[in-house]
Amino acid sequence: MDRVVDAPELSGVRGALGKKAVTALARSVIAEARSAALAGDSPATFAEVVTRVRQRAEARLRAGLTPVINATGVILHTNLGRAPLPKASIERIAATAGGYSTLELDLSTGVRTRRGVHAELGLAELVGAGDVVLVNNNAAAVMLALSTLAAGREVIVSRGELVEIGGGFRIPDVLARSGARLVEVGTTNRTRVDDYARAIGERTACLLRVHPSNFKISGFAERPALAELASLAQARRIPLVKDLGGGLVVDLPASVADSELAREPSVQACLRAGADLVCFSLDKLFGGPQAGAVAGRAELVKALRDDPMARALRLDKLALAAVEAVLDAYRRGALSEIPVHALLAASLDALARRVDEWRTALGELGGATETVRSEGAIGGGTLAEAPVASVALRIAGRPPEILAERLRSGSPAVIGRVVDGALLLDARSVFPEEDRLIVAALRRALAE
Repeated sequence: MDRVVDAPELSGVRGALGKKAVTALARSVIAEARSAALAGDSPATFAEVVTRVRQRAEARLRAGLTPVINATGVILHTNLGRAPLPKASIERIAATAGGYSTLELDLSTGVRTRRGVHAELGLAELVGAGDVVLVNNNAAAVMLALSTLAAGREVIVSRGELVEIGGGFRIPDVLARSGARLVEVGTTNRTRVDDYARAIGERTACLLRVHPSNFKISGFAERPALAELASLAQARRIPLVKDLGGGLVVDLPASVADSELAREPSVQACLRAGADLVCFSLDKLFGGPQAGAVAGRAELVKALRDDPMARALRLDKLALAAVEAVLDAYRRGALSEIPVHALLAASLDALARRVDEWRTALGELGGATETVRSEGAIGGGTLAEAPVASVALRIAGRPPEILAERLRSGSPAVIGRVVDGALLLDARSVFPEEDRLIVAALRRALAE
């Protein structure tokens, strides 16, 4: 055991992981080798044991959060962290994390104030809401709204909206955990306003309109417009809660004006249509950190804020710092400073020029490459399949899975996608400042 742990080949991982962790890995590898030998396999050599320990140690080091270059073409890639933060958010996080801050202090009066009050007021002003409460994600926003408004009472939802999204977030389960009772109306493919109207009774707490995420019904399908539901809710004096998801708050760039994304309503549009509360994410099209918001009527938002559950779901100081910086960019109309919007706004000509420059920089190694039109995606769950036209580097003539693995194993790792027997590196989700890094990674991978 000591010989393995102290082997010169493990000096690097010993320094990175610590001797205790390497010893535990060595103990596991030696036990496996012993069991295999007793079962009749050839005994592992000392060198083989050391190699296995090193490989597992390196895998452990790669297992934590590691920066990657996203060349998948999916801008809000859930597995890769969704919305990248603006530089101003990163700077404000660093400044806030490194010392004390006015998290719950009003400097003008010297007395305690509400956490997140400036961000909540700024977001309410941006979307035209009476008030906003911030929580740690959109699932928390929906849970808080239902728990506050409907615990022990009924919530009416269309059967066509009883969806499950990534991570096992199921609408019926959320309703059950909130303490509300689900009342289903309509059919899977067709629900009308009259279906909601007939289901409203003395125990009805609210109507809930759910974002279908990437679940779609086509053909013989129908559901009422949000404004129709709002009119019914107002006539019956019950709230309408809209689970929006994506967090769109500005007009879309011309590059996606004709895509499915163009039909995604904004937070403002939902409020104008009459929704009393709108729940949405801040780490999707809003372009901020993981967080959620509930915007709407001031008296309802106050009830949510006063609910004891709100404390368990509140944002920490670093997320609030990031949100404030994003809000500042919106106030100044500086959408180019918000990475999501900068990536969406890039023209196809600009993307094609960059991919051509990648190929030129590769020289002879780029012989099997070509610049091709591709189809990226918005991503982020609610718009997982909304297409965005893009340009990619197509690498053929080599086993794409092997090349993809080499790029993932590099530093920085590059994540592409395999399509029709070739590897595509899509420029839509690659920042211009990463071009040099992606070329260097390709040169290493193609030279092996």
